[in-house]
Amino acid sequence: MPNPKQTAAITAPVDTPQERTGGFGFYYLLGLPIFYRWSQQLAWSAHGSRVVMDFAAPVAGESVFDIGCGPGDRLPILPDVQYTGFDLNADYITAAIRRHGSRARFFRGDVASVNLDAHHGTYDLVLAHGVLHHVDDGRAARLFSLAYDLLKPGGRLVTIDPCYATGQSKAARWFVGRDRGQFVRDTGHYLRLASTRFGKITSVVRHDLLRIPYSFVLVRSEKKR
Repeated sequence: MPNPKQTAAITAPVDTPQERTGGFGFYYLLGLPIFYRWSQQLAWSAHGSRVVMDFAAPVAGESVFDIGCGPGDRLPILPDVQYTGFDLNADYITAAIRRHGSRARFFRGDVASVNLDAHHGTYDLVLAHGVLHHVDDGRAARLFSLAYDLLKPGGRLVTIDPCYATGQSKAARWFVGRDRGQFVRDTGHYLRLASTRFGKITSVVRHDLLRIPYSFVLVRSEKKR
């Protein structure tokens, strides 16, 4: 596991976030680690969390890079992996280091500008849970390029995002349309973004992961061996 001496936050260039903030309303509160964690625990069902982990299929001993790690809530549900997480929100990173700094490495950065050249080809699994719908197509393409470069041959990137999809209920479409992220896409759009760097792509749409009507597309993009 990472050396505890390596858990201090690393500052990378940060661009303006592309999401709704809403002053001091609900979107603002989601930027606070405590409220964010509470809202996630309230919204996600145990079944939904299992589905996401089963799709990502992390294995003990793997090296995992978590893009948009938030306050580090995914780390406790992963097996014994070598974990690195980064996020744009400085408060999230501070909370993650406070909670898990002895077990993992966290830093603040923007996917559009972070430089990780020294870590190319070193990760088995890259996670981007709920990130793509917060960024425009240019940043999304950068995310896929970054993940591809970070992965070992045979490694995989797993993304999970709200989506517009065939068979979606009106209630789910309504809730998805009011997500904090301003770039919720249809399923085909997410897959086209993945194909900018990856050849082997599998996906599944789920409408049953939250306790409220919501639709997600889970996409696994694998790097050729």
